[in-house]
Amino acid sequence: MARMVTFLLGAAAGAAGVYFLDPASGARRRNQTRDQALAKARQGKEEAARQATQAANKAQGAVRKATPSGSSEPAYDITLARTVETEIFRAPDAPKGRVSVNAENGVVFLRGEIDDPQWIARLGDEASRVPGVAAVRNLLHTSATPAPTAPGTS
Repeated sequence: MARMVTFLLGAAAGAAGVYFLDPASGARRRNQTRDQALAKARQGKEEAARQATQAANKAQGAVRKATPSGSSEPAYDITLARTVETEIFRAPDAPKGRVSVNAENGVVFLRGEIDDPQWIARLGDEASRVPGVAAVRNLLHTSATPAPTAPGTS
C-alpha cells in the first residue's frame, strides 16, 4: 500500500513538472497559476477585513445598546445645529439663507441680519424648544441695528 501511495505522489509530481516546465506553454501556465493564487489570497484578505469590520460594528452596537442614553447628554454640536436648522426653517417663508446656526457644547448661536423683528424672536424661541439645546444665544439683528456680540467676546 505504501508503495502505491509513493508511486501516485511521484506520478503527480512528475505530471506537475511536465505541466509547469513545458518549454512551449510552461511560462504562461506558471504565470496564470501565480495570478490565481494571488487573487485567492487577496480575496481571503478582503474577506477577513470584512469579517473584522462586521465584528467591530456588532461590538460597537452592543456597547451603544448597553449604554443608557438620557436627555442629560447634549447632542453632538454639528448634529444639534442641523436639527435646530431643520426645526426653525420649517415654515416656507422662513429666512433660510440669512441665518447662520452653529452650536458649541449644547449652546446654539443664531447669527444674521433679518428685516422682520418678529422673525428674530420666533427663531430664537423655536430654537430653544429643540431637545438637546442647553441655551440659545440669539445674535440676529435688523439692518437698522448693529450686530450684537456674543457674551465673552469683544
